[in-house]
Amino acid sequence: MPAVTFPIQDVEAAEEAGTQSVKAQQRLRELILAGHLPAGSRIAELALVERLGMSRTPIRVALMRLGQEGLLDALPGGGYAVRTFSEHDVADAIELRGTLEGLAARMAAERGVSPVLLQEAEACLDQIDQLMHQSGLDDEAFSEYVRLNANFHRLLSEMAGSAVLAREIERASSLPFASASGFVGVQASKPDARDLLVVAQHQHRQVLQAIAQREAGRAEALMREHSRIARHNLGLALQNPQPSVTPGVQLIKNKR
Repeated sequence: MPAVTFPIQDVEAAEEAGTQSVKAQQRLRELILAGHLPAGSRIAELALVERLGMSRTPIRVALMRLGQEGLLDALPGGGYAVRTFSEHDVADAIELRGTLEGLAARMAAERGVSPVLLQEAEACLDQIDQLMHQSGLDDEAFSEYVRLNANFHRLLSEMAGSAVLAREIERASSLPFASASGFVGVQASKPDARDLLVVAQHQHRQVLQAIAQREAGRAEALMREHSRIARHNLGLALQNPQPSVTPGVQLIKNKR
């Protein structure tokens, strides 16, 4: 049976469409989290076409993906509206991510981790320690912490050696506000900001030690406890909602 080929123009058009839909998705997410598309508001496709300067096709794909991501609700009559969340919604998302990461830590300890991967995680934590040694943490330092923190959590997921679990952690972390650094920004304006990061860093070290020593139960318990910091930060964010500090916090409408 002869191989099926496609014209180069068709392949290029498909790639371009995919690129445009990703750009539309990123831009729409930014508009929602910044509060430019208010919670509960219906999304008008035609208005987005004009606002983003894109055709309707990539915008429709972007809307569908943001619906799957959890930032939009599909309306019964068609179309989408910006979703609102309760504190319980967000707390459940954080709990789910913590449970999955705890399982990853357990599996990593049970199965064993290569020295190379352990060294990479250790180096990442060393970089965080260097940030912690600064007398004050400015916006640039917090941004760097977010990057390094996300990298450590990615490495933790990789240590489990399970593509299935890694995929589920990535999915859970993509839920609104559920990522490992989802509420780190709110700490920047708090007097005890550095103290909270020091606690989180100590937990990082303990988890990595437990994994290296093959202490599965301890590794899992530590990782689940680690997610409680994100829960604490959620409470801080709701006390004084500032979208510029914690993008998207205005979407959390009530505490029940």
